[in-house]
This record gives sequence, structure tokens and C-alpha cells, in this order.
Amino acid sequence: MVMKKGLNTVDLDGKSAIMRADFNVPLDKEGRITDDTRIRAALPSINYLMEKCSKLILMSHLGRPKGQIYEEMRLAPVGKRLSELLGKDVIVCRESVGEETKKIISGMQSGDVVLLENLRFHKEEEENDPGFAKTLAMYADVYVNDAFGTAHRAHASTEGIAHYLPAVAGFLMEKEINFLGRLVHQPEQPYMAIIGGAKVSTKIGVLEKLIDKVGALIIGGGMAYTFLKAKGFEVGRSIVETGKVNLAFELIKKADEKGIKLLLPLDHIVTDNIEEDGKTRIVDTNAIPESMIGVDIGPKTIRAYKKEIKHGKTVLWNGPMGIFEIEKFSKGTNQIARALAACAGITVVGGGDSVAAVNKIGVADKISHVSTGGGASLELLEGRELPGIKALQDL
Repeated sequence: MVMKKGLNTVDLDGKSAIMRADFNVPLDKEGRITDDTRIRAALPSINYLMEKCSKLILMSHLGRPKGQIYEEMRLAPVGKRLSELLGKDVIVCRESVGEETKKIISGMQSGDVVLLENLRFHKEEEENDPGFAKTLAMYADVYVNDAFGTAHRAHASTEGIAHYLPAVAGFLMEKEINFLGRLVHQPEQPYMAIIGGAKVSTKIGVLEKLIDKVGALIIGGGMAYTFLKAKGFEVGRSIVETGKVNLAFELIKKADEKGIKLLLPLDHIVTDNIEEDGKTRIVDTNAIPESMIGVDIGPKTIRAYKKEIKHGKTVLWNGPMGIFEIEKFSKGTNQIARALAACAGITVVGGGDSVAAVNKIGVADKISHVSTGGGASLELLEGRELPGIKALQDL
């Protein structure tokens, strides 16, 4: 992987910077931020730029307005939270581009921080319109991309703007590139991957890439039932992607040919109803009742998976082991999170649900790297070139 220039490689003294952040945070019905993790993740770059630059302009998207203005998707709550975290007022514009924004930026004093309005209120953002990108570039001397979660999108604020300004990676972006790049090119062995979630189809690319790199592949979540079906097991009413059973069979075959351990659940928590009041029981893989649904890995599986994880020098986890949003079906996911926290090797967690799990049980600080990008991290692990990274200056 080609290394990219970071904040420490560029002269910022007295210059103005425009930084793409990922402030796509969850809001409640009253417009209050319910999780500020993404805002906090950008603080190291923001604080560094505030110290080095004369002026700082921040930009982000929120939600999927698709070129329309929605009051509930404005970035005012983000600006308010940023002001609290930075201990200084952040000026929030009512638009990304336009005369009012131009006036605010031209009137900035040294040390000011401005936050542009939701970029996706303009259809030109997702279209990567050159004119829109050039207008954004006119606001500053240097462009910083610290939004790894959108690096797989060729948008005006992630790729287009880099054609008009010196473009470097922020600290968060740099960390993502370094950790995930290491997993692609030089993982310390034994390297194992834990892949979960509902569907095989969303993880095909990364599964096919990992099968050539890992010593062990641990499968959990709803996707496990497609693999079990491929091995000839009856899985009751559990989720199965019938169109991917042959693919799962080929992956099992390939793992066997390469001498890779492919671990599938030995037992399961099954239920008659995916609700808190559903009746549950623990059953072995060869005894899933026809009327029941697999919703979590069972105790035998947890023990087997934890034993394997303990010996990993590099461990990647992407995707929950069950329907962890429902408390009684979350034990498998929580136990895997604890196993990673206890692992002495390099541990990397990616994907929204897995990240939510390590945050929920309070072990995120014991993970070597918690990735901020779901789709972006998967694409990078597949070996794809991400446009938001490619556009940055090479080191």
C-alpha cells in the first residue's frame, strides 16, 4: 500500500485548513446526539489544526438527505457538541456553499473554527461535481481528510476537493490506513478473522480475501446458517441465503484445501420468536428444531471460539455473533468482545454492530484499533483502492 502524507508532513503555520470529518452521528427525536463517538474520534486532528493553523473549516454529512434540505438533518447539534468538547464557540453555517458562507469565512479571525452545513443537502456532493469541489477548496489553503467512514465514496468533499488543494490524511485516517493496511499486507501470524452478521452476501469480498491470508476463520451470526446449510445441516427457521449456499460450500472446500481452520457454531441459542419474551433453549448444531430460529452462539461455541482467539497474534472481528440488540441474545457477541479485549495480540474491530458491542460493555480501550468505517474498512480489507485515500498526496 502506498503511504500517504499526514498532518505532521505539511507546513500549516499561519495557513487555513478545511477538514472533512465524519460527524454522521445518531440523533433522537428531539435532535439530541445519542452517541458522540465520531465527534470525539476527530478531536486529535481538530486540536492539532487549531494549534497550527490560523483558521479551521470543518465539513461533514449527516444522514441521507439526497440533495434536499431537512431541518432534522442540520449540523447544529454537532456544532453545539463540538463547542462543548473544544471549550470554544464553533460557528455553524446555514449552508455549505453560498454568499452567506463565503462572508462568514472571509470574516474569520485567527483561531476561529467554522462548521459548514450538511454537505449532502447539495446533490453535487455525492455527484462529485467539480464546481462544488472547487468552491469548497476556495475556503482554505490545505485539505485534510479525517473521515475514513466515507473514504470509499468518490464525493466532492472526499475526492474532488483533493484535486485543488494539497491533500493530507488526518490522524484518524492515518491510523485506519496503518492498522487495516497491516492486516492486508503484513499481519503477524497466527492471524485469525471472526466474521459475523446476518448475511454472507455483504461479506463475500472480504471472506474471499481472508481465506488466502488467515490461519483460522471463525464464523458466527446469521451468516453461519448458510454455511451450516452448505454442510448439510438442517437449520430450522434460521436465516439462510439460499443463493449463497454454493458459495459457502466453495469457501469451506477452499479452507480445507489450504489447511485453514474454519470454525462454525457447535451449538446455538434458538427461539420460537425474535422478541424478549420468546421461548429459548440451547441446542447442538445437529439438533436445531424445525420450528426454531438460531439467534446466538451457544456455550460450547463460545468456549471454542475464545480458546482460538487466545492464541491469535492478529485478530480481526467484523459482525456480531447473534441478534445482540436483544439482551437475551447478546451473550455470544459480548463474550467475543471480552475475548478480544483479553487477547495479547493486535486486535482490530470493524463494523457498526461489533464496534457498538465493544463500546457497550466498556472494553473499546483494550482493543488495539476500533475502526470508524464499516463499508470502508471492508473494502480496504478486500484490497480495494478507496478513492478518498487514493486522492491524498503520497508520502
